[in-house]
Amino acid sequence: MKVDFRNEGQETESKISARPRGLGRLDGVNAPSLSWPSFLPATGRAAPPFTRSSSAPSPATSIHKIYRSRIQGAPAAMGGSGWIVRLASLLALGLVLGSAEGSLGDADPRYRTCLKECQTTGIIGDNIISHCQNKENDTSVGGSWYDQEQIYMQWKQLNCRTDCRYFCMMQREGERQSLGMTPVKYHGKWPFLRISVFQEPLSTALSAINLLMHFTGWISFFLLVKYKLPLRPQTKRTYYEYTSLWHIYAILSMNAWFWSSIFHTRDIDLTEKLDYSSAVALLGYSLILSLLRAFNVKDEATRVMFAAPILAFVTTHILYLNFYELDYGWNMKVCVVMAVVQLLTWAVWAGVTRHPSRLKIWTVVFGGSLAMLLELYDFPPYMGYADAHSLWHASTIPLTYVWWSFIKDDAEFRTSMLIKKAK
Repeated sequence: MKVDFRNEGQETESKISARPRGLGRLDGVNAPSLSWPSFLPATGRAAPPFTRSSSAPSPATSIHKIYRSRIQGAPAAMGGSGWIVRLASLLALGLVLGSAEGSLGDADPRYRTCLKECQTTGIIGDNIISHCQNKENDTSVGGSWYDQEQIYMQWKQLNCRTDCRYFCMMQREGERQSLGMTPVKYHGKWPFLRISVFQEPLSTALSAINLLMHFTGWISFFLLVKYKLPLRPQTKRTYYEYTSLWHIYAILSMNAWFWSSIFHTRDIDLTEKLDYSSAVALLGYSLILSLLRAFNVKDEATRVMFAAPILAFVTTHILYLNFYELDYGWNMKVCVVMAVVQLLTWAVWAGVTRHPSRLKIWTVVFGGSLAMLLELYDFPPYMGYADAHSLWHASTIPLTYVWWSFIKDDAEFRTSMLIKKAK
């Protein structure tokens, strides 16, 4: 699953951020090529103090009209191949080579000047950013806990930096549009139109739907193995040897999609790390599960031997991201390798064993690989809402349904085989 890698809180305002978006977000590989605008200083020095031109739209009146007539970035044509192995290899190569990008938008001197003035004065054109003028949201050292902004208000309200970034970005994009220029990214993100507290409303909604699909799939699987399929007479446990493993998979999947929806709602350092960590944990466990099922490992000791090295690596990687460095390029490479290995494992295993539901496996593997290519051929959000990453979220919804259908078929298949052997 995205799989989309970003950080809003760790870059300084004066440097270009290299932030591919995470698993759940593998987008943003190639930003549109753009020549240096003639009205910007060629020396790289700071531009004159930012003033809104009379022809530029005011953020207060035109922010939600900017994308209605914008020039839309056309995605590059996607090439396909006949075999899943070739497709997966192409996917891995493209993602690894494109593991970092520079955002042109936040390198724009006019944008940076606007951002600096906004954070100083709290004013952008006719807009007054209350958070920048009211210092209550600044956590001073030694202040009492009851003097600080309440937690639920911190979550609901957008702070000074976020508001300034948003309004300066929208104002700058309005100016660029009036000059016939295409949209660019700011701090690794396309300029999205936000709704209330939802910074990326479409991706948030689609993440929530994916969570719901995993929940319904898990419930139907639980009802199948617990109440519909026969149980072992002596222990009253299921015949299917992988029942508990799929329960853990369901919990990790729902956890990953939950934090994906939270992260798309509010991009802060904490939600970003939780989103990335959850995605890495799910990918690592999914890899373990694919190997255990492909090699038909049923003995507990052998399962531990299979899982221990991967668990150790995944745990170390998560600790590295959270407590040492949130390295987006390295994290992308790790996630891509784990994803491609498990996709190939499932595809080859289904073909070699001629599993009755191998067509469902191939559908998920091939469809998932094609969907992940959306992250390679990135394009600006249509109407300010639907970008390649949100479409990837949409594509995983039917694939999740097919995947849980295969899991239930596999439980029925293994149960019938074991009952025949017992007789």
